[in-house]
Amino acid sequence: MEDSQSIRTRFKWVIEAAIPAIQQAMEEGEITSEELVLFYMDRISIKGQLTNAVLEINPHALQIAQALDFERKKSGKRSMLHGIPILLKDNIDTGDAMHTSAGSLALEKHYASDDAFLVKQLRKAGAVILGKTNMTEWANFMSDEMPNGWSSRGGQVLNPFGKFEVGGSSSGSAAAVSTNLAAASIGTETTGSIIHPSAQNGVVGLKPTVGAISRSGIIPLSVTQDTAGPMTRTVTDAALVFQALLGHDPDDPITITSQNYSSTEWLSCLKKDALKGVRIGVASSIFRNEVPEEQMRLFKNSLNVLEDLGAKIMSDIDLGTTEDDLGYNVLLHECKAALNHYLGKTAEANSIRSIDDIIRFNNNHSEETLRYGQNLLEKINHRSGTLSEHPYIEALLRNQHLAKKVALGKALEQNGVDILAFPQDYGCSFEAAAGFPSITVPAGMTDEGEPFGLTFAGPAYSEPSLLSFAYAFEQQTQARSELTAAQKK
Repeated sequence: MEDSQSIRTRFKWVIEAAIPAIQQAMEEGEITSEELVLFYMDRISIKGQLTNAVLEINPHALQIAQALDFERKKSGKRSMLHGIPILLKDNIDTGDAMHTSAGSLALEKHYASDDAFLVKQLRKAGAVILGKTNMTEWANFMSDEMPNGWSSRGGQVLNPFGKFEVGGSSSGSAAAVSTNLAAASIGTETTGSIIHPSAQNGVVGLKPTVGAISRSGIIPLSVTQDTAGPMTRTVTDAALVFQALLGHDPDDPITITSQNYSSTEWLSCLKKDALKGVRIGVASSIFRNEVPEEQMRLFKNSLNVLEDLGAKIMSDIDLGTTEDDLGYNVLLHECKAALNHYLGKTAEANSIRSIDDIIRFNNNHSEETLRYGQNLLEKINHRSGTLSEHPYIEALLRNQHLAKKVALGKALEQNGVDILAFPQDYGCSFEAAAGFPSITVPAGMTDEGEPFGLTFAGPAYSEPSLLSFAYAFEQQTQARSELTAAQKK
């Protein structure tokens, strides 16, 4: 086998290569999955320190890649993900030699007993699970003083473009893909945790409809809002990974609705002329007074591109509510029930079996774990965990009505709007509370070099359309190339 310098030189083309190009090279014998894993392992050992994005590498990744290379020769590839290395956020279970800790020292020795359903789907498709990525501890629900990207187990994730906000809580998954430490990664979102870090790190992030992808085997926060999704360098890659993640999981009953995509030809959805005639709403009142001037300029430039591609921009539509109207009461109640359930079903060797145990562990190891406190965990723990309280039910019904029926229902229908467009992660609370999908795609950078993302939001199960619209914008602007060039400087 070649040394690392030879691997770096011979496979330099892999950097920024999309999954179809890598797959074609493997089909033609130009590179093997084993070599690809070694290439990314080498980059993680060197470039990974710049962002602190990767927590650990799968010790069996190389052997898995060798087995998949053997299988390719004997019977061909399983899918477009055959032999492709993918990183997972550290709250996603793997029943292997890697830990699943949600970034917490309390769970740093925790091994999950089985793969999460989505991990089984990736393995079935032939993907190589390369490692786990750092994240905001407990998915940003430990302390309201904690910066995005910080965890007691992994430290601070850094934005590869400079001293900018890295985004949370799937910050490691975004930074890793942006710096080409894997072909793709998987993040999770409750409210903005895929969209925000993807926009901040210059990658594509797809937050799916709740129910499209199974949540079983993922350390939870909210049963009504949690979802996993792909984080990639291109829209094409996002479509390929999303396709592999789909499937009905009896342990997550809502996933039966993933049958909505059963006849979808994902790559056929991606068309350069997809935006012709599309009516795009802009709810300026949601973000007008909050978006920095340069980001607003980039957003307006993006709207001009959409118009050039044939879209009709419907300006200043009124969504009838604000993101602040939704609040966090639903999440505070649901988190205790969901997290205690997950921890209580872990193997007996795991001594952390409830939020009580997490709080106690942190208090006993305060120097390492409580740099930013744990006021949110303490607030969550004051709830009953039964989900029977009137304030919870009232907040849930209110949020469902405001987000689904008003902001993303009535307002869009009355304005004749197909989708909404937002700068960065603005508006993400609406999609989160409604369980609707959104996608962000690179759309340029500020003069200081901070990435900027254009985000589309649509109704439930509109991922084929959202991917298509994002693809048309991506192909026109090629904004990721500008970001990559800046990153090399």
